[in-house]
Amino acid sequence: MVDPTTRRPEAPQTPAEERLSAEGSAPERAPARAAVAAAPDPGLPLRRNAALVPTDSAASRSLAAVIAILTFLAGLCAGTAEMVATSAGQWQGSVAREVTIQVRPGPGRDIEADLAKAQGIAKAEPGIAEARTFSKAEAERLLEPWLGSGLDLSDLPVPRLITLKLGTPTPDLKHLRASLTEALPGVASLDDHVLWLQRLSTMANTFVGVGIGIVALVLVATGLAVAFATRGAMAGNKEVVEVLHFVGADDDFIARAFQRRFFGLGLRGGAIGAGSALLAFALAGLLSRAWRSGPAGDEIEALFGAFSVGWRGYASVLAIGVIASLVTGVVSRLTVRRFLA
Repeated sequence: MVDPTTRRPEAPQTPAEERLSAEGSAPERAPARAAVAAAPDPGLPLRRNAALVPTDSAASRSLAAVIAILTFLAGLCAGTAEMVATSAGQWQGSVAREVTIQVRPGPGRDIEADLAKAQGIAKAEPGIAEARTFSKAEAERLLEPWLGSGLDLSDLPVPRLITLKLGTPTPDLKHLRASLTEALPGVASLDDHVLWLQRLSTMANTFVGVGIGIVALVLVATGLAVAFATRGAMAGNKEVVEVLHFVGADDDFIARAFQRRFFGLGLRGGAIGAGSALLAFALAGLLSRAWRSGPAGDEIEALFGAFSVGWRGYASVLAIGVIASLVTGVVSRLTVRRFLA
């Protein structure tokens, strides 16, 4: 039978309990002792314990959904900008391979003879692969978008056009323009579409610049959302952070823990958003191919081509998903370090 007056030997105290013994009275140490009891054993690796920021909570799922939505919108902007840039490049390539000779009718002149003379001069120029003269009916149809159809334009001095396809070697357009001016002064003129190409290039570059700006703003919005979510998580886990500090965890360890959790959320949201954007472009391509057989097919193909973003568009969408994940991890780490400072 054990003598009740005999004191049992006490278990050795942990370093945290030794620090508590040296600080204040028992009533003052009670909350800290409760925190130490709930804290993980400092003798074990902290990373094996429960996560500081649970990824399955409602707040975490909401943040992942916000990141997915923002990544989806950024992916749409990037893919659309790439599609417009590709279409503009195709338009520029097609237009740059052609030049136009305009022959104006005049009183007392034979317009057909002037057309034949201008076409002969063009064909004699090295580098002109093909010359095609528009008929009077074709020239009048070009005016229908502005004047409407069903009008009698026989009494109007409608200019006639000759389209020239450029071959190799590249023809000397300055020499051709001088030859036309010398042979048909005030009648024939050469248009190399340089002004139109400049405007098209400016429009495409502006659209691409706007798309890049929107993507940057979306990524900034993602960073702000992550910063607010991180501060909320830090405030909600303030007691746990204090206990981790008490048992010897440094700021780097805590920041890495938050960074890993938020990077996982960003990776999940970025993958969902980027995948949704790629799926949207794939569906749009299928619909455009289906509509192409309809009455509006020519207009859709003229504006968007085959509605394909190409490999660069798909790569940019995937890159945005990765960047969103990296932004999430970096912003969360910086926010934690600033909060702990």
